[in-house]
Amino acid sequence: MTTTLCLDFGNTRLKYAVFKEKEITDSAILESDDSIAIEKIIEQYKPTKSILSSVINHNPEIENVLASHTRFHKLNNTSQLPFTTPVGKPETIGADRLALVAAAVYFYPKQHNLVIGMGSCITYNFINKFHEFLGGSISPGLEMRLNAMHQFTAKLPLVTADSNFPLVGYDTKTNLQSGAIMGIAKEMDGMIDEYAMRYGNFNVHLTGGDMRFFVPLLKNKIFANPQLIFKGLYALSETNG
Repeated sequence: MTTTLCLDFGNTRLKYAVFKEKEITDSAILESDDSIAIEKIIEQYKPTKSILSSVINHNPEIENVLASHTRFHKLNNTSQLPFTTPVGKPETIGADRLALVAAAVYFYPKQHNLVIGMGSCITYNFINKFHEFLGGSISPGLEMRLNAMHQFTAKLPLVTADSNFPLVGYDTKTNLQSGAIMGIAKEMDGMIDEYAMRYGNFNVHLTGGDMRFFVPLLKNKIFANPQLIFKGLYALSETNG
């Protein structure tokens, strides 16, 4: 039975998931990207293959560690992809977006798909039924919006997100929460509506660390999958391993 280690290094968190064949058997957050942390994961799970999606300047030594113990692949625009990227500069597409698009194509082939990734930034990624990744949009994520309102004002506090915020805030904290969370929810619904006007029927996939705040707020039908990027990485490891 093949064991595959999938690593997702985002701006906010470093995460990994372990697959036994096609099923996730474990996942966790890494505290750091030092070589010792990666070696401990390899020692624990003994993967035969590994794949890395990174949008940060990670420790380059971990690539050597992964390559010396596994069949390692670093995801980039030159990887074998199950879709084309007819955009101006495909080399600038983030590895995380490539993995999300790969997952949509793998699970919903020959259909229009919009994947919304909710991390440090919110990415809207559209793949048409011809498996062409046309691009999309990038906007500030939830924590970025809350941080910005604190950092770029003199007196607004830094607040944390809370699912139990009121629509009509009754103090500064709840006003900020309502503005950020409800504002993003309405943005997403608005973006989905715009895509619907242009493309008709398509699947909407919501994923990422902040998705839990928004699933109950969206009026449009969505598929919520917190592990979507790992499933895309696994699919890509199969074609690039």
